[in-house]
Amino acid sequence: MEHDDAALAQVAFYATLIEWRGPAPFVFAPVPEEHVGEIAHAARSASYGWGVVPVEAQIGRTRFTTSLFPRNGGYLLPVKVAVQRSESIAPGSSVAVLLVVR
Repeated sequence: MEHDDAALAQVAFYATLIEWRGPAPFVFAPVPEEHVGEIAHAARSASYGWGVVPVEAQIGRTRFTTSLFPRNGGYLLPVKVAVQRSESIAPGSSVAVLLVVR
């Protein structure tokens, strides 16, 4: 994804995928603490309730849309099964993430 001037926030980070026994899809990329403030600020305009934040994300060559889940003062990026399969990733995998809040 190229830089998008219409984005409310755009961050890039590395994360180790985790498994959490909450709502499906169970696999998440934790957003590093250093980006939480910027995302929370953008979420004031983007969030559509329950604190979830609509985003576009890219892991590897795979782009997808989803919503960040608020968790313990931070955010978790759900990584869909289709993304896990196309990128051959699973819990414990280290991934580079590009995230755009709209």
